[in-house]
Amino acid sequence: MRILSLPLFLRSGYGYIFISFTIIYLLLIRYCRTHYYQDPTSYFFDPERGYEPIYTRFRVSQSINYLHHVNETASRATNITAASINKNASLCVGIASIARNDIDYMESTVGSLLVDLTEQEREDMHLTLLIAHTDPSKHPFHSHKWLSAAADTVLTYDLPQKQIDYIKKLEMGKGRPKEKALFDYTYLLKACQDVGTPYVIIIEDDVVAMDGWYHRTVQALEDAARKTRDMGASRYLYLRLFYTQKFLGWNDEEWLAYFLGSLAVVASVGGVLMATLYVPYANRFLRKDIIVVLCLVCTPLCIVLFFAAGRVSMLPISAGVHQMPKFGCCTQAIAYPRERVPDVIDWYDSQQTGDADSLLERYANENKEIRWALTPSLFQHVGIRSSKFEDDGFRRDAKSIWNFQFESNDPMALQIEHEKAVEGLHN
Repeated sequence: MRILSLPLFLRSGYGYIFISFTIIYLLLIRYCRTHYYQDPTSYFFDPERGYEPIYTRFRVSQSINYLHHVNETASRATNITAASINKNASLCVGIASIARNDIDYMESTVGSLLVDLTEQEREDMHLTLLIAHTDPSKHPFHSHKWLSAAADTVLTYDLPQKQIDYIKKLEMGKGRPKEKALFDYTYLLKACQDVGTPYVIIIEDDVVAMDGWYHRTVQALEDAARKTRDMGASRYLYLRLFYTQKFLGWNDEEWLAYFLGSLAVVASVGGVLMATLYVPYANRFLRKDIIVVLCLVCTPLCIVLFFAAGRVSMLPISAGVHQMPKFGCCTQAIAYPRERVPDVIDWYDSQQTGDADSLLERYANENKEIRWALTPSLFQHVGIRSSKFEDDGFRRDAKSIWNFQFESNDPMALQIEHEKAVEGLHN
């Protein structure tokens, strides 16, 4: 009897709903697997494909080739990329670099910053490189000709001998493990502050910049200043030029909002369907028992799929400058207005040790600071080993500091956009 009754069920209103919904639901799952594999907040995230450095691979190759050319021709000029320092530069870009046991990324970092810049763009930037070793010769690129040719300033520690001796102990692993990295970050902030540019950008030495990073940064800084004024505020703390989507998922702190939102969706669907019962002939297709199934079975399953698809995919952040007061990570590329640099320096000096990013967020939270971020990110973190992680056991965490949207960049489209931006400056 049960077998015989199955065709009758399939021909019933319930059967049509069951078959139609199942087919559509399976197609939606297939769509999610195909399109949301790069979303780390998604159930359908695929690390093998998600971490594929599609654009980054191209950019690294382009950057290294550029610096090899600089290195070959550096003997004929003291500084190929910046023949003279422009005291009217808008940006001081600082990079602190240390030698790593496995691989060094500084070459691709510096190359990606410079390879596409026009002469005017390059003159508007003061590039400061810090070789963060008490013995600079330990850095693999210290003797390379491109280092002084590419940078406006190459720094080494200019400190009293007593402080140098203390840093040597930190280099040997003595003392607080995170103190050295924070010291270098602060040292670089002070160096860029002395340059006197309106903005200071601190970049880690294991990132890659996209083509057009300069004009997008300049525009974003203007937008951040304007939006800050529109809020009735006089200043903001920083503009984040890189962030990872890993921490932008469905957070436990907001569970009540998710629950109430889901109830509202179910109630809305139920209200619309119940209203159709009063439409002539509608009750021939929709009965109250079918509406119950649609509201209490089909709609909740759709809500589950919505959350499984991932917050980054379902509620993407609009392009442009926006606030990011929570879950912003990390300090791979951050721009500071010059007037805020002393505040950050004083804060770091008072703390002495800790992760620069978590300390910065703590300061911002305690002082209710305005924090801006730019979407899409202009930089990608390429380091298998982050500068914040000392042990091999943290390689996986370092790799997860990744902006997945960055890999969707089209080199040709970015080049065209950059050329148009340059033309706009001359018109």
